[in-house]
Amino acid sequence: MLKQELEYFFGAVRFFTRLPVPSWVGHSSEALDRATRYFPTVGLLVGTIAAVVFLSFAQFWPITLAVLAAMTSSLYVTGAFHEDGWSDMVDGFGGAWEKARILAIMKDSRIGSFGAIALVMLLLARFCALIEFDPVEIPLVLIAGHAISRFAAATLLRGLDYVRDEGKAKPLATRIGWFELAFAGATAGLPLCFLPTMDVLGGVVFAVLATLWLARLFRRKIGGYTGDCLGATQQLSEMAFYCGMLCDFS
Repeated sequence: MLKQELEYFFGAVRFFTRLPVPSWVGHSSEALDRATRYFPTVGLLVGTIAAVVFLSFAQFWPITLAVLAAMTSSLYVTGAFHEDGWSDMVDGFGGAWEKARILAIMKDSRIGSFGAIALVMLLLARFCALIEFDPVEIPLVLIAGHAISRFAAATLLRGLDYVRDEGKAKPLATRIGWFELAFAGATAGLPLCFLPTMDVLGGVVFAVLATLWLARLFRRKIGGYTGDCLGATQQLSEMAFYCGMLCDFS
């Protein structure tokens, strides 16, 4: 039982990151379907790596450079997997109106003007948001942002249908069960317990709103989601979480 759960976890790590996994971990679409519960756990792992990089660089360089290093480390660890989905999604939805054309643009490996601009703006917004936090909080904020945003993406697996006949996310296309979703949500909520309550509330509200807006857009335009839509949801909800935490509700 434990070995099976470890296989599911390492399967998620292998799919979403460049990190090495044990050689005994197999390849199967069924195992990857079961791995969806571990999406936020992968976020905890990626966020922890970014936090360690931040803390290391902050010992010798200004906070701005430490944040930049932390962001770069997460991009390297994930292979910019989700950022690619964000730019492809914006290209598709920004460059076409019909479902078939939107899907065709998103499948194109080339990046267009919409996608390039959106990617630059997203990374810039993430950087600007992170440097506004108290440096002591940044490591936890990074961990929380990576975890909660991956949970946000996982919710689409429950509420929407996969719209392609094939693709990278096809093995994930089975609807996630309520137990798996609850486990993912509990995992994503762990780092939130160590951050100021009101800040967390603002961050979660903004992340939820971003996720709901994208889910409505995906359902209306293409009738469901693709792998790029999952990546885009992770990216936008992460940035929304940071921005929501910074809101002053007083």
